[in-house]
Amino acid sequence: MSLFSPRLLTGATLLLLTACTMGPTLIGNPAQPYPLPHTPQVGDHAHLPTGTFVSEEEMLAAVTDAHLAYVGETHDNPASHRLELLVLQAMDERWPGQVSLGMEMFTRKQQPVLDRWTSGKLSEKAFLKEVDWYGNWKMDFALYRDLLIFARDRHIPIIGLNAEKDLVKTVGRTPLEALGAEDRDRLPEMDLTDPYQTALVESIYAGHVASDNQLAGFLRVQTLWDETMAETIANYLQTCLDGSLRMVVVAGGNHIRHGTGIPRRVFRRLPTSYVLVGTDEIHIPESKQDRLMDVTLPNFPMPPYDYVAYVAYEDLPERVKLGVRMEEKDGRIVALEVVPESTAARAGVRSGDILLAIDAEPVADNFDVVYAVGQRVKGDRGVLEVERNGEKLKLDLDFQPLPKAETHKP
Repeated sequence: MSLFSPRLLTGATLLLLTACTMGPTLIGNPAQPYPLPHTPQVGDHAHLPTGTFVSEEEMLAAVTDAHLAYVGETHDNPASHRLELLVLQAMDERWPGQVSLGMEMFTRKQQPVLDRWTSGKLSEKAFLKEVDWYGNWKMDFALYRDLLIFARDRHIPIIGLNAEKDLVKTVGRTPLEALGAEDRDRLPEMDLTDPYQTALVESIYAGHVASDNQLAGFLRVQTLWDETMAETIANYLQTCLDGSLRMVVVAGGNHIRHGTGIPRRVFRRLPTSYVLVGTDEIHIPESKQDRLMDVTLPNFPMPPYDYVAYVAYEDLPERVKLGVRMEEKDGRIVALEVVPESTAARAGVRSGDILLAIDAEPVADNFDVVYAVGQRVKGDRGVLEVERNGEKLKLDLDFQPLPKAETHKP
């Protein structure tokens, strides 16, 4: 007779299952189930679910298996943007003609401009002006230039994912049930019940909100962002019925980390393979310590990413500035204030001067000045044409960063 009775085996199984329901002891760390074999260094890559270090090539080979590659960025870290470009290049090389780039930084209404950019019909300056880059996103375009130029040169569709700002403002102020019919019709399907997103929002805004109403407003906004981006991604991928389309999605880490923001909401609409990729800033210079959020984030029961690139918290090369506070008046750009010891001050610009051109490029609005200065680096020379008391003058510019105490003028 067998020593293993089916009846006894079933009973043992039930006993084990019953024990599990009574609250098993958790072993390990769900966010990192297998500890890494050694302390990561800048330049390392790891697969967090298995605690395995991999090469960059191995990571990219695995990442490009998925239909969706989500890359969570630290907005002002150049290392994050290099990772995004690497993933997009690898995806495009493996699946040419099937890849798109979804970006949090643009809204759905900006899609016609994005299409003209990727078809080569817009210069960089015209593109930035039409999408109102400095008004809408405000981050230094140099962080995103290589990614956007690669997409343009390879004719990779760039998909604007995000919600319109007017709707975001309305949803932040108004409970969903109190919205007017027109605004409700603009909403994606909204799931406000995700416990992990709620915990994230509560931790980020702890101590920074005056009331429960404000916290509820922040949660609605975060949900609107994630649901809108998820809906846009799912709708775009479903435009091709054979399922051949793939997308690299770039967004802030809090929209992607742990998979609870955009990825889960996309999967609810369109179950398909995806992978989470991000950076971990393990070297943070003293000069950047003030950029870290002073919050205690929840301990989530899943790894933040499938693959992590360990990086330093870098900065762009120091940017030059003109050092003028400007005003658009009667179709002309007037210098209201000149920063002492700035590029403009050393060139002899005075309050009241009308800015006409930089290096013979006419200045018609503030954007023209911001863009022209943004193309220069420390030590570049130039000529600023101004009008002063009816007289036209040419002033020699030596582009330099602002004095340390002044960092807010173009």
